[in-house]
Amino acid sequence: MADQTDSERNVINQAGADAYDASKLGKLEGLEAVRKKPGMYIGGTDERALHHCVSEVLDNSVDEHLANFCSRIEVNIHVDGSISIRDNGRGIPVDIHPTYKIPGVEMVLTTLHSGGKYGQGGYKFSGGTHGVGAKCVNAVSEWFEVEVSRGGSVHHMKFERGKTVKKLEVIGKASGTGTYISFKPDAEIFKETTVFVSARISQRLRELAFLNSGLEIIFTDERPSEPKPERYFYKDGVEEFVKQINQGKTPLHPKPIRFLKETKLQLDDKPAEIHCEVVLQYNDTYNDQVMCYTNTIHNPDGGTHLSGFRSALTRAINQFSKANNLLKDKDPQITGDDVREGLAAVVSIKHSDPKFESQTKVKLLSPEVESVVGSVTYEGLMQYFETNLSIAKKIVDKALNGARAREAARKARETVRKGALHGGGLPGKLADCSERDPALTELYIVEGDSAGGSAKQGRDRRFQAILPLRGKLINTEKARLDKVLA
Repeated sequence: MADQTDSERNVINQAGADAYDASKLGKLEGLEAVRKKPGMYIGGTDERALHHCVSEVLDNSVDEHLANFCSRIEVNIHVDGSISIRDNGRGIPVDIHPTYKIPGVEMVLTTLHSGGKYGQGGYKFSGGTHGVGAKCVNAVSEWFEVEVSRGGSVHHMKFERGKTVKKLEVIGKASGTGTYISFKPDAEIFKETTVFVSARISQRLRELAFLNSGLEIIFTDERPSEPKPERYFYKDGVEEFVKQINQGKTPLHPKPIRFLKETKLQLDDKPAEIHCEVVLQYNDTYNDQVMCYTNTIHNPDGGTHLSGFRSALTRAINQFSKANNLLKDKDPQITGDDVREGLAAVVSIKHSDPKFESQTKVKLLSPEVESVVGSVTYEGLMQYFETNLSIAKKIVDKALNGARAREAARKARETVRKGALHGGGLPGKLADCSERDPALTELYIVEGDSAGGSAKQGRDRRFQAILPLRGKLINTEKARLDKVLA
């Protein structure tokens, strides 16, 4: 095609501009946006997103427990592939909203960014801060039903793919209060799978019971021929959680260390509350496992509560070890990696206005939490160490051994890089054998030339090689790890 002149381009651009008018602009109404772009609201359409839907509904029941209105939650996976969640909380409001002129339950389940978690006094602490949880589940479900027991009556509504098919109606009498929600995931949305994994759900339910002492959770998978209900109830809550993390390991101290603190502060000229609970226990392994939660929501990517906990832990152990002369001048500096060896911990905060990275809440961003958790951890550890000196010394010794091993490994790497252990030839004092197949040979490592001489005389040259070592061999059973690696 020949090059276009400026005037020709202007004509073409103007024609395109005339064709691109307001009629070409789209607007997604109500929950249609969720069905069109589910990844924006539930993090995808895979198995993880499928189970995230369960968490979104479940978290509303847990919020009722956090507000001291719910003591029992029942979760059932049904034979038809649906799932139901029942609680004995207050029940979603069913009266007509004064502004929007629709029942509260319909507003909660169909209108994005609505609910009792927008500073209207519905909840002090809540996992569902964005107001899109249960209504998103409604949108991506083949069908979604809700029953609310409130005011002496049972109220019922039904939806299909986010649209109301049965208006709110009274279907019976109620002796108590609560909410019952059941839904079946839509295969049009979850193309990978719509099958709930029992083990995945039971793990989350057990986790919630640990984090909410006094909350009873009953889980039943009705798909097996003989369903067996599982009950989760933990009187000591997070302490039992940490003990479970340490199952199969040897604890460094018998009882987990626990700190609690409630903090009131001003955020953007508004009053806010942060309740912090930290529980930790060391074991005999070298790996760490720190679980972080905000309003009972797991934050797998950590966030400000994790960074506050880690920095305070390192500072407290270093401060205590120096104040009690547990470190020698030649000892290496204890780092964060060292103090976390063999650590099992749960950091759980309840925040009246938390900020997350996304709707899936994988990471906490609230900056004020870092100093609050740091203060709780540092002050709590220092007080604990002062009254539990023997345990404190065990923890410092473990961290110090980790530091020594790390330093020895660093020196070994430097030695290798300098080429001291590299080279194409064999060690100078090696008396080699004639056999070339390693599987048929034997190597005897002996202490010094004297022992080496006797061994050479008595060996079979065909398959036995002798390597005399210079100097006295270290007793690896009794020596410190850094000495062995040096």
